[in-house]
Amino acid sequence: MKIADIAVLVVAALHGAFLVLEMFLWNTPYGRKVFGLTPEFAAQSAKLAANQGLYNGFLAVGLGLAVWANDFHAKIFLLTCVIVAGLYGGFTVKKSILVIQALPALIALVLLHFP
Repeated sequence: MKIADIAVLVVAALHGAFLVLEMFLWNTPYGRKVFGLTPEFAAQSAKLAANQGLYNGFLAVGLGLAVWANDFHAKIFLLTCVIVAGLYGGFTVKKSILVIQALPALIALVLLHFP
């Protein structure tokens, strides 16, 4: 397996973790600590977070399938989606999203262009 595919799978694993955090742990003490939420806000936004987590799960599955199928264009598309979402979140929600979400996807995207 190429290092680029390993990097893509790391991005997929991160998005799988985001799914778990947003869909199942959002309104728990751990989830509130990770996202810096009050119990009230976590309770009010839990359905929105679950929806967001579902989308992260779709990205995780898509990236995994793209590696399995060795589909270069699907990898490019999905990593670009992750980068755009990470940039948006980094500039509108929390700067750390740039490092946690966008940077790993950017690294994987760059690595795809090397044999």
